[in-house]
Amino acid sequence: MTAMLRRVLCALALCTGAGPELVAQEPERTPQSGAIRVFLDCNFCQPDFFDYVQTEMPWVTYVRDRTDADVHVLVTRIPTGAGGVQHTVDFLGARTFAGRSDTLLYVGPPTNVEAETRSGLTRTIQLGLVPYVARTPQASRLRLAFDAPGDDEDERSLRPGERDPWNAWVFEVSADGSVEREEQVNDRQIEASLEATRVTQHWKLGVAADAEFLRTLFEVEDATDPDLTRTVTKLIEEYSARGVAVKSLGSHWGLGAEALVSSSTFRNTRLALRAAPAIEYSLWPYDEATRRQVTFQYSAGVSAFDYSEETIYGKFRETRPTHGFIVGYDVTQPWGSGDAELEAAGFLDDASQYRLRFDGDVEIRLFRGFSLELGGSAALIRDQLALVKRAATPEEILLRLRQLRTDYQYDLSVGFSYTFGSIFNSVVNPRFGRGPGEILR
Repeated sequence: MTAMLRRVLCALALCTGAGPELVAQEPERTPQSGAIRVFLDCNFCQPDFFDYVQTEMPWVTYVRDRTDADVHVLVTRIPTGAGGVQHTVDFLGARTFAGRSDTLLYVGPPTNVEAETRSGLTRTIQLGLVPYVARTPQASRLRLAFDAPGDDEDERSLRPGERDPWNAWVFEVSADGSVEREEQVNDRQIEASLEATRVTQHWKLGVAADAEFLRTLFEVEDATDPDLTRTVTKLIEEYSARGVAVKSLGSHWGLGAEALVSSSTFRNTRLALRAAPAIEYSLWPYDEATRRQVTFQYSAGVSAFDYSEETIYGKFRETRPTHGFIVGYDVTQPWGSGDAELEAAGFLDDASQYRLRFDGDVEIRLFRGFSLELGGSAALIRDQLALVKRAATPEEILLRLRQLRTDYQYDLSVGFSYTFGSIFNSVVNPRFGRGPGEILR
């Protein structure tokens, strides 16, 4: 039987024109006897990250479902003040390790490229799994290694008392543009943004500015004479600048203030100004934000508007007192993840003008291999002060050139995924793409 199989493989290699190396493939990575089973849970990671981890850590067995794992590795993240990312890696023991848990942090600096972040996060996962592997037969095969820093390595972070010349400020500038041309359509778009932030344990400061310019020309045939054409222009301009300052008041409270300046052709606002102080309370300490968070935020301030055209209320400009209340919820747990936000905002001088908005998404692992995904948003709208008084033209309606009156807005989504078959997930084969579906595209 073995000889026959060898002859078939050789025949396939000759038919495809491949050399003997095609038959001499790398050995198949099968579940190892005595190796711990690991379920790697990272909802923001790309497929190539999972391939990289499995390639760099062949001494564990990877499974597709958390119920089959000895260790559930849950990875969450949160931005840092310097523009980097802090990854929290929780190691949740199960089966023979039930009741044991550990947590490690990996902080990637803002200058990291994807390969550096991937390598650092993988090294953190390796370190966290060592205590579990040390209690298995695989422990006798582990070796401890240490890479001593070279003379030319940057050890700035190790020098005590060194001053930061930027005083914790981080700046980011971005811009992009596009041009698209067809026989009857000419599209141009430009976007630019500037952001400066300073985040410390006691203060959070930020300033940002955004600009968007969109101009599209459509050549439309005349309905009465096909030989005649006319040009319809879609022009949208959006500009905004905002600033925020937040003072930490312990592990549960924060006090802040926000200022906003904006202009929008779509919303009929030549100029809109808003300034408001705010206070926030977190049900759980802020240092648990990567896994769970419930916050309550209230703000009260003043808004001023200068409209491009007369509004349905007969206004060209007005100043109004405003306030808002927001409840936010975020959770990432072994059973899945979810987030929700409920906002109530309105005007202090007229309770009939307000807006209620809800957004939420949840992914629940109901049972082995089956996940349910639910999402949606809904808004009750009673605060459209800037609606233009004159009737909208057909072009403005079809091309969404201006905001239209509505009392509500909602969207819903439902989905599920079900995976079955082998519980093991330890083989990496990047040929023809990263998954079976890539071959067919």
